[in-house]
Amino acid sequence: MIRIFYGVFLVLHGLVHLLYLGQSARYFELQPGMVWPDGAWAFSKLLGNETTRMVANILLALAALVFVGGGVGFLGKQEWWRCAVLSAAAFSTVIYFLLWDGRFENLANNGWVGILINLIVLGALIWFKWPKI
Repeated sequence: MIRIFYGVFLVLHGLVHLLYLGQSARYFELQPGMVWPDGAWAFSKLLGNETTRMVANILLALAALVFVGGGVGFLGKQEWWRCAVLSAAAFSTVIYFLLWDGRFENLANNGWVGILINLIVLGALIWFKWPKI
């Protein structure tokens, strides 16, 4: 039962990346007036906001795919699941950090809750060697 909980958690965490993709692609707003990832400190000045959004869409789709795959691999007791989840969590953390607007206001809207979850997942997998299959 606990395996199902953890596997579903990993899959759902991956799917949340698609919500941010929808925000980035302007399919919808996660919150009224939210313009994420416009103003991203690492990309917007160099690429402009529109290109930054396209880059974000691609990166978020990839992170979601690998997280969901890792969660499904965990549920299916596949040996590769840990590598997939480690890669997805690290990749996702880097994505949200690079797409952050550089301000310490509205951190939750900039993906910092996801970064915290990624760090917990990374810590559990690396330091605690959790979970044992």
